[in-house]
Amino acid sequence: MTVIGGATLYAKGPEAMGRFYSQVCGLEATTRDRGFIVLERGALQLVIVAIPPHIAATIQVASPPVRQEDSAHKLMFVVPSIAAARALAPSLGGVVDPEEREWEFQGMRVCDGHDPEGNVVQLRQHG
Repeated sequence: MTVIGGATLYAKGPEAMGRFYSQVCGLEATTRDRGFIVLERGALQLVIVAIPPHIAATIQVASPPVRQEDSAHKLMFVVPSIAAARALAPSLGGVVDPEEREWEFQGMRVCDGHDPEGNVVQLRQHG
């Protein structure tokens, strides 16, 4: 499959972030190397890059993570089931908002959440 789009996400803990996006969003790790993980699904590619140690030492990730709602980006993934993602996310360090915070957009069910480092992620479900 030829990649036609994607994103790069810098992370303090790339392994935890890779597990979250792989299991919650259905991406497959196609490359793992020292310092980065490449996740793919179809023509989409997400590259998670380790923040250099000297910079990572200055970044605090709360436990549980604080959602970075003032960020200029929000990743979006279509998932088979928002409810299943909601049930799985906490075991991987993330959150999917409760069902009462879901809404409809362009014929899809939509819900926000965040990954283990607080980056906002939006999940969409067909039907």
